[in-house]
Amino acid sequence: MTAALSIRPAEAADLPVLRALIGLAIDSLQAGFLSPEQIAASHMIMGLDTQLVEDGTYFVVENHGGIVGCGGWSRRATLYGGDHSAELRDSALLDPSRDGAKIRAMYTHPDFARQGIGRLILSRCEHEASSEGFSSAEPMATLSGRLLYLACGYDIVELGPKPNKLVDISLV
Repeated sequence: MTAALSIRPAEAADLPVLRALIGLAIDSLQAGFLSPEQIAASHMIMGLDTQLVEDGTYFVVENHGGIVGCGGWSRRATLYGGDHSAELRDSALLDPSRDGAKIRAMYTHPDFARQGIGRLILSRCEHEASSEGFSSAEPMATLSGRLLYLACGYDIVELGPKPNKLVDISLV
C-alpha cells in the first residue's frame, strides 16, 4: 500500500468528485467482467448513496490530497443502489444483535486499482461497524469487487444477476 494514502469521512463538498470517480470506476473496472450493455445497465443500480455521507459512514481515500477511492458501511437496511435508485433503498435501521452491517458503494479510481484502497476502506468499515455493536457484515459485490471480499475472508451466500451478496461473521 502506498504510504501517501489516507482515509477520512466523506463530506458534502466531496460529492461531485465522488460521482465522477464512481462513474469512471463502473465503466473501467467492470469492463473485464461485463459487456458494454451490462456496464450501461450497472449505472442504473450502482452509484452514490448520499445517506451514507449524511450518516458519517462513507469514507474517501486520498493520495497526495486527491480522492482515489471511496466506500462505506451502513446501519440501514439498504444493501445497494444510489440516490437515483430510490426503489432499492430502505432507510430502516438495522438491529446489530441480529443484522449484519451493510458494506456498500466501494469504488476505486482505475489508476489505483489493486493498491490496497479497498482493503483500507473495508478495514475502517469493519472496525466502525464493530464499535457500534455489529458482529457481522454483508457486502454486496460486483464481479470485480468480489475478489476483494473473498481475499478478506468473506463467503458468497447468494449469486444472481444483481451484485453478489457476501457475508462475514468475524467482526467481533
